[in-house]
Amino acid sequence: MKDTTVSEDDSNLLVIILDTNPFAWKESAEAATPLSINHALDQILIFINAHLALKYNNKVVVIASHLGDSKILYPLPDNEEPTLSVNGNKRNANMYPHFQEVTEQIVSNIQKLFSSTNTEFLDNDLGTSPTITGSLSIALCYINRITKLDDDGHIKPRILILSVSPDSAYQYIPLMNCIFSAQKASIPLDVCKIYGEETAFLQQASNITGGVYVKVDNPQALLEYMMMSFLPDRYSRNYLNLPSQDQVDFRAACFCHKKVVDIGFVCSVCLSIFCKWSPVCSTCKTKFAFRPMPSSRPQQGNKMLRK
Repeated sequence: MKDTTVSEDDSNLLVIILDTNPFAWKESAEAATPLSINHALDQILIFINAHLALKYNNKVVVIASHLGDSKILYPLPDNEEPTLSVNGNKRNANMYPHFQEVTEQIVSNIQKLFSSTNTEFLDNDLGTSPTITGSLSIALCYINRITKLDDDGHIKPRILILSVSPDSAYQYIPLMNCIFSAQKASIPLDVCKIYGEETAFLQQASNITGGVYVKVDNPQALLEYMMMSFLPDRYSRNYLNLPSQDQVDFRAACFCHKKVVDIGFVCSVCLSIFCKWSPVCSTCKTKFAFRPMPSSRPQQGNKMLRK
């Protein structure tokens, strides 16, 4: 693992993965305590500006985890032209220029993303969950590229996942690969569950990497949750009492049917998980020498009792 020592002079790289699942956001807007994506985005942008204002060398990256696609909203690649905002990218005299640039690019790129949503992949019966694993892979690759250029090791990255979608058992294997990669690189994965039930896989991600997991009880107070729990950098967290998880759901998804299981069978060679016993591991093709317990023993016992 990399050096995990932090200091107050470090540059903090915050990578935000924003779940832009339109189906989940529609349910959130119609819930008992409603929160639309527009109101949530207003609060998220304030949080981003607060992170940039904490220190002159703080950086931020925003990645959208959309349906069947993951896209970097900010910063834009060098070969991509900025998207014009509603006001035509005119300078606002009452707003810090860097804050205005970040805000306009994120808003315009989200609008562009929603207008070009492709739902053809839903015909493959993969559900309506976003590609959180794709966004995590992009975030880890971006962090690796930035830290490779930092010879002094002053850049301390962390990832914040803003989730509104349920777990997808189809993404369990690649998600766990991303989690263990983040753990090896000493990158904390913070999770803010804005809407929906608890997510077992993201709970495990936060617990394994040493991040912070928060389930938002009042979505309309999202900014307060983010400011109190996710704004402090990695150095400041050593002196704060941040929210912790009392119980973590460590259930896994089987490799055969992609279902979350409480009890399963584990291959002793590759550690693949199966919901039903099989004489051959479908992952590594290992043949097992033992056989399952026969089911005829209780019947013999009943016959003896009858005699």
